[in-house]
Amino acid sequence: MKPTVGIFIHNPQCETECALGMVAGLVRDFDIRTFGLDKLTPRFLSKLDAVCFPGGMGDAADFYDIFEDKHIWAVQDYIADGGKYLGICMGAYWAGPDYFDITTDLVIGQYIERATSDIDTDGPAVAFIRWLGDLDYMYFYDGCAILGDNMDVYATYDNGDAMAVIQGNVGMIGCHPEAQPSWYAEGELPDCYYESRHAQLMTNFVKDLINE
Repeated sequence: MKPTVGIFIHNPQCETECALGMVAGLVRDFDIRTFGLDKLTPRFLSKLDAVCFPGGMGDAADFYDIFEDKHIWAVQDYIADGGKYLGICMGAYWAGPDYFDITTDLVIGQYIERATSDIDTDGPAVAFIRWLGDLDYMYFYDGCAILGDNMDVYATYDNGDAMAVIQGNVGMIGCHPEAQPSWYAEGELPDCYYESRHAQLMTNFVKDLINE
């Protein structure tokens, strides 16, 4: 039986386009359930092997516009009971102490604000990275850098800051391995940077997270 993964959709903070990119990348290996704010409950989460919060538009502080205490507590209790959390871009920011507060001693902030960042735009860009030591590149849209010592680092940005990590039951990815070819065209980026294999990197990451 495939593990069950729930993917949260709430435009514009967690966009349908980002969620569908995750579905396309994960569907062969996981039983996928998309859900909205009304299903962000302990009962629904208890049916999942992992809950996923994708990227979207706006500032991470938009968190406070959509989530009530009951939603935050539901996620926190789910993680405390052994559930797994995947955050991509916006969802990765939300794992931090100012939002769901499900990480320990990590600083999760804008990569573009780092003094050594090689990206200076908060719009679409291509980030040069290392994933498990291999040089690569990936779609980027104002993603986070993850700073701290107590985490397993899967990928780093060009400056060495962590881009994809797992800490306990929480996985975070700053870039967009789920990006589709159209995203590059819409962002006026060369389509040669699109790589379908990035979806497999995401799939392997989720498998490792669930099996942690």
